[in-house]
Amino acid sequence: MKKTTLLNSHLSALVAGVGHTDEIVLADAGLPIPAGPERIDLAVSPGLPGLQPVLAALLSELQLESVVLAEEIKTVSPELHQQLLSQLAEAGQTQGRDIAVSYISHVAFKRQNACARAVVRTGECTPYANIILRCGVPF
Repeated sequence: MKKTTLLNSHLSALVAGVGHTDEIVLADAGLPIPAGPERIDLAVSPGLPGLQPVLAALLSELQLESVVLAEEIKTVSPELHQQLLSQLAEAGQTQGRDIAVSYISHVAFKRQNACARAVVRTGECTPYANIILRCGVPF
């Protein structure tokens, strides 16, 4: 059995298979998932699992270059927005490189998730609780 934080076999395989600039979408329970990207559905019930614990597990093994959030999160879900920024700043310190954060409209976000390697659906029910993770390299 793995000793690290990330125990889910589908997520572990995804992390092992991504390369520089590949994108992974962490989605709330309602984000439409287009045909194309691998769908990893972790949702059990509303709020379970939440977006932040899944992000934390991925960050334990994934090097990130940048992330994309929907612009709407700033005004509609400001508390979650600030928590995510703090979580990403801490991850940047841990990995030794800042993680750039950018914003696009939610409509553009839904279009961009079609280009991801995978969309991971959580049980998160906070509005606009979606994040695109752009993979980096640890060297």
